[in-house]
Amino acid sequence: MMFYKLFQIRSFEVGLVFRDGEFRGLLTTGKHRYFDPFNRVKVDIVSQRDPWLVHEKLDLIVKSGALADRAVVLELKDHERALVWINDRFSHILPAGQYAYWTGQKNVRIEVVDIRPVRFVHDQFKVIVRSALSNRVLDVCTVQRDRVGVLFIDGRYVDTLQPGEYAFWKGPADAKLVEVDLRETMVDVGGQEIMTADKVTLRVNAVVTYKVIDARKAISQTDDLRQALYRDTQLVLRGVVGARELDVFLTDKDAVAKEIEENVRRRAGELGLEIASVGIRDVILPGDMKDLMNKVTEARKAAEANLIARREETAAIRSQANTAKLLADSPTLMRLRELEVLEKIASAGKLNIVLGDKGLADKVVNLL
Repeated sequence: MMFYKLFQIRSFEVGLVFRDGEFRGLLTTGKHRYFDPFNRVKVDIVSQRDPWLVHEKLDLIVKSGALADRAVVLELKDHERALVWINDRFSHILPAGQYAYWTGQKNVRIEVVDIRPVRFVHDQFKVIVRSALSNRVLDVCTVQRDRVGVLFIDGRYVDTLQPGEYAFWKGPADAKLVEVDLRETMVDVGGQEIMTADKVTLRVNAVVTYKVIDARKAISQTDDLRQALYRDTQLVLRGVVGARELDVFLTDKDAVAKEIEENVRRRAGELGLEIASVGIRDVILPGDMKDLMNKVTEARKAAEANLIARREETAAIRSQANTAKLLADSPTLMRLRELEVLEKIASAGKLNIVLGDKGLADKVVNLL
């Protein structure tokens, strides 16, 4: 009995029989006895409850034809992948190669896909890309909200993709998805030391607000969008401010900002950008120039105050001259004016009148 081998195959199992390393067939449910005094027979018992048949000699088993009615056999070429459903639930993705799946215990459905189009599209996309083995064969990319994805395949522009999730097959081509933010963004152009036309050095800080309107152009024209816009704005700022004298620049900064914006807008269009605004935020003068400007302002204000005082004095003198002329031309008005003066004097306190010569006394009496 020691020269006999007994193998028991249960209902959900299959025996793979090998003799001298060569595949000889399958063993079905039941007990099987082999006379094997030289230990030349080997039986590998596999369970059909796991539909995927994995064996180091699968090629020999498939070639024998023994799996014809019992399993699904796949020969996936380099440009093919397989999507495997087990009992109507997605299981995994298979790369190129040879595979076999038992069909006795579970319902196995396999969909072979051509990967040469590179981009993976399927009506059950989310289920498939989240499966356990998907990352072996798929590159999954996500385009966030308020962004677009610029798709290049083998370095060639293919499409601009809206927010969402995308997947690309690994192997047939190099797919690259570049995200581009479409929201408004600010670039600070700070600390620019610029010499004006009259040789005064200023420190100017500007700010540029922009957004991307052509994503493909934005990433194709330059490798660093913000740096390119910063550099172009810097050059325009130096050119516009350097062409003006200090007083002209300080007097009409709005016109300077408008000219800067027009020049930056033309360049931004070549980069796929739209300029929302360009503004000069700060203008910083050197310390000695700041003191000088303060003195000039102080002198100007003092001159203005002096001019106003002279104007007031001139107006007062002119008013007095007009009043004197009016009194000289009208004796009655003169007499009323004199009475007003005496009335004010009398109301202020006790009035003492000392009369001298007779002529003066008569004049005062007549006045009263």
